[in-house]
Amino acid sequence: MLHTRIAQVMCKRPSGAQYTEHLQFIRDNQNSYNFDTISSSYDCDMKAISYEEYGPPLKVLSFEEKPKPSIGDDELLIAVEAASVNPADWHVVRGDPFIARLAFGLRAPKKKIPGADIAGVVEETGANVTDYKKGDAIYGDVFDSGLGAFAHYVSTTEKHVQPKPANLSFIEAAAVPLAATTALQGLRDHGEIKPDDTVLIIGASGGVGTFAVQLAKEFGAEVTGVCSTQNLELVTSLGADHAIDYTQENFTDHTDRYDLVFHLGGIHTLADYRKVLKPKGRLVLAGGESKGHIIGPVGRIIKAAFLSPFVSQKLTSFTAKHKNKDLAYLTELIEAGKLKPIVSKTYALQDTPEAIAAVEEGHIVGKVAIAIS
Repeated sequence: MLHTRIAQVMCKRPSGAQYTEHLQFIRDNQNSYNFDTISSSYDCDMKAISYEEYGPPLKVLSFEEKPKPSIGDDELLIAVEAASVNPADWHVVRGDPFIARLAFGLRAPKKKIPGADIAGVVEETGANVTDYKKGDAIYGDVFDSGLGAFAHYVSTTEKHVQPKPANLSFIEAAAVPLAATTALQGLRDHGEIKPDDTVLIIGASGGVGTFAVQLAKEFGAEVTGVCSTQNLELVTSLGADHAIDYTQENFTDHTDRYDLVFHLGGIHTLADYRKVLKPKGRLVLAGGESKGHIIGPVGRIIKAAFLSPFVSQKLTSFTAKHKNKDLAYLTELIEAGKLKPIVSKTYALQDTPEAIAAVEEGHIVGKVAIAIS
């Protein structure tokens, strides 16, 4: 606890009465600790990717010194070893679609350091933290706790992390949380997947898609993945029973009908998806491109929500929410060898703007990772 108070006083993090309280605590205990040793080992700043205004990643993101996060009694300070990029990152950086700014800041971003997926080592714990200690290897999703993954350090709570799978590197682990959770919740919770279901995954070679193929097979489904020519072998190697090359054929022209369609990419219409669903089939919308900059794919989502009560098929959409029990379940699958992340490219922290721009451009296989330490 003294280490934390010294660090906060040195970096002038608390103010007013809290600063005075910390200072008095240090004075009262100075004979019990080597203050000089503790203070000399603490650096108040860190390297991070940050931005002050919305716009293209290559234009608005910069690599600079930022204050190291302080932590409260219920928080952890994580030394980030690796992060990964999700499509959500470029949407957050651009403030696009505009409707997203209602959450992230109307005129300028509220949170200056983007990034959700982390893997790293516990550097410091708050007084109320019981499940982790300094040196523990963890991974998790900090999207709901304030973002900040693209930095040397990030603060979060116990409910946003899990112990890192023992059989994954930090780079591999960082590729898991948001994408795998999206795949899990989309198939299980919203798609209500069952054994022997026929499942069509559109965008099967992407970050979420590569996890979705493996999870659908784990749930006992017959899986068809839609991807480009160069990714057919990958998709089948992950367990897909069939693969459709969208550069050569349109899945809507097939006579096959599916129990579940999981939409992760593309700009097909609701009519296209309904065409390939069985009469009682389920459509789950979790991604996809849109030309609209005001509400983006929300327009397609609204149409699905409006139409669903009037048709026999279930048309639904969702945004993944971090649940620690879901990440724990994914960890079990990973350590049992039933689920693996696909990382196609790794960038250095200073090159994160290029990584986010590449994900925005699309056609990324699996995940793009950021090596931070």
